[in-house]
Order: sequence, then C-alpha cells, then structure tokens
Amino acid sequence: MNFLFACGGTAGHINPALAVAGRLRELMPDCGILFVGADFNMEQDLVPRSGYDIITLRVNSLRRSRSPKAMCHNVKALVNVFRGKHKAKKILRSFAPDVVLGTGGYVCYPVLKAASELGIPTAVHESNAVPGLTTKMLSEVVDVIMVGFEESKKYYKQPGKAVVTGTPVRGEFGRCTKRSAREELGIPSGERLVVSVWGSLGASKMNEIMCRFIELAGKDPGFRLIHSAGSDGYAEMEAKLSETAPDHEKYGMEVREYIYDMPRVMAAADLVLCRAGASTISELTYMHKPTVFVPSPNVTNNHQYKNAKVVENAGGAKLFEEAGLTAETLLGEVRSILGDENELCAMSDSMAKLAVNDATATIIEKLLEMCGRK
Repeated sequence: MNFLFACGGTAGHINPALAVAGRLRELMPDCGILFVGADFNMEQDLVPRSGYDIITLRVNSLRRSRSPKAMCHNVKALVNVFRGKHKAKKILRSFAPDVVLGTGGYVCYPVLKAASELGIPTAVHESNAVPGLTTKMLSEVVDVIMVGFEESKKYYKQPGKAVVTGTPVRGEFGRCTKRSAREELGIPSGERLVVSVWGSLGASKMNEIMCRFIELAGKDPGFRLIHSAGSDGYAEMEAKLSETAPDHEKYGMEVREYIYDMPRVMAAADLVLCRAGASTISELTYMHKPTVFVPSPNVTNNHQYKNAKVVENAGGAKLFEEAGLTAETLLGEVRSILGDENELCAMSDSMAKLAVNDATATIIEKLLEMCGRK
C-alpha cells in the first residue's frame, strides 16, 4: 500500500503529515511513503531528517493586491500551478499511491488536483479553525476534508464532506518524560526552563523583543531559556546579542537557529512562549504545557488569535497581541507565572483537558477506509 503526502512552507503544515506517516510506518513497515513539497522550502530539510523521500515542485503564493507587480506575480503562480500539476501527474503515475493527503501549503493544490483528475482518492487536512485559501480551493476537488475543530465545518460549501479529526501530533512528543528530557539537555533538577519559538522561519519583531528580554534578564534571570530565532533571523539576533548581552549563554540563555529536537525540548519545558498555529496548539495541549501566546498578526482571518483565545478561555494560556508588546511586559509575565506553582499546575491541567490524543489514529482510519473504497 502506498501513501503520498503533499505539504510545505511551514513546520505547521509539515509536522502533521510527518505524524501520520510515522504512525503508518509503525503499523505497516512495508508501506510506501512519498512526500511532495515546494522548491526551496523547509520540507526539503525536515522530511529527509525524518527518513522519508521527497520530490519538490515549483509553486508560488498568490497575492491579493491588484497592483501590476502583484498581478505579474500571480500570472507566474498560475503558470507554475499548470506546470506543477503536469509534473505531479508523472509522480503519481510512477509512485501509484492508494491515497493522497495534503496538510497545507500552496503545493497541495497542483498535487491534489492532479490526483483527483487521475481518480486517486484525495483528502485535505485543515488544522486551523478558519480554512486557508488553498483548502478553500481544494474543498470542492477532494473526496474528504479533515478539520481540527467542529465549528470549522460551517466554512465549507459542502460541510458533509468535512470530518472532524483534530490535528495529529508526531509520536516523538509522547516518548520523552520531563525528567528524561531535562537529563538529556543537562538541566539541573529544580531549575525552570522557558522555551521561546515564533515560527520555523522566525519573526523579526519577536526576535527584537527576545533580544531585549535576554538583556533585561541579565546575570540572574531565575530560569533557563532556549529561544529559536529562525533561519531568517538567527545571524542578526546573534550579532545584536554580542553587543547587548555578550555573556547570555553563560547565564543560561541559549539561542538556536531552529529547534530540531522540539519533542525533547518541549517535554523539558516549564513554560512555552510561541505563536498560536493549530499544529503548535495540538502539541502543547498533548504535552500539557502552560503557554504564553503572541499570535502572528500576519495571517488570514486572524486565525491564530482565535485559536489562542480558545485556549486562554479554558485557562491553559495567557494571550498577548504583538502590537504594543514589550520585553518588559513579557519578562514580567514569565517571572509571575514561574513564581506561582499553583498557577503553573492549573494551566497544565487546563491544557490536558483540551488535548485530542487520537487525531492521528482517526486520520489513518479514514485514509484506510478511502483506500478500501477505491
């Protein structure tokens, strides 16, 4: 049996596919698994690191502006969709998948459109409460729409196609205990760990805030920090810190380009500072991690804020908007939460109540059902 996954652009699109692929490989060691992603995106790194083959297509985003520059960009994007669909059909004929699953990113459109035209069962998974442009475009093409939230069904013209599955979490997130993770990372018992991550590519505004945050924390921060600056911001952040806080590593403030061992690092964390993508929220609730959310202001329909508000209302997180946020405010909130053991425990319990632990199994069950229908 062969399974093809289309995903790309961000870790939030890639990791759910890796979670499903990993579980399929455990259940059926001899099954064929192939990923299709976009040229020059992080899936070309993350997918091979997880042990899977990937083939890439050239795709572009669509711009909503009507300026001449945007229209020229969109013409190129449409040309790449046509070429991508043609290449995708070659890939599909060669690999012969029993089912194709798209988990987000512009690359999903040409791949799932091609699969549908070839009569291959297709499904798209949308993690966020509000569907993105690609999911909307594919909703009338694919056989099944998998959604993370019950309320998401109302956004589709054919809600009967939508199945609530939750968002899958990679199996690695369940393999580390907090104690074992802290031992592997060399964190002494009783010392607090804060993990800060603002997207796989980074976020310039939040990196600026975290630079000042580290500077203010000084020589006696009261906790350790692992901050992911992202591939687009790491060099600039390191250069800035060399001026403002040259000894930050000596005082437990670690800055990485990317946290490749996220399951271990998150398991060790006492508090997480991050965006509010649906995939991230699924991982945080699965691991019961108290969180401070600063949703990205640059997403369609402000869906990250809506995601974060659900968690805040349940008591598992604190929510701040990026506009107007200062390092002083963020550092004060971190120290307040870490200094109150009762609040930490209450937030952790609330996150546990929000967790959907069987999302991966639900998706695999649906995929196998689709294969049987074929």
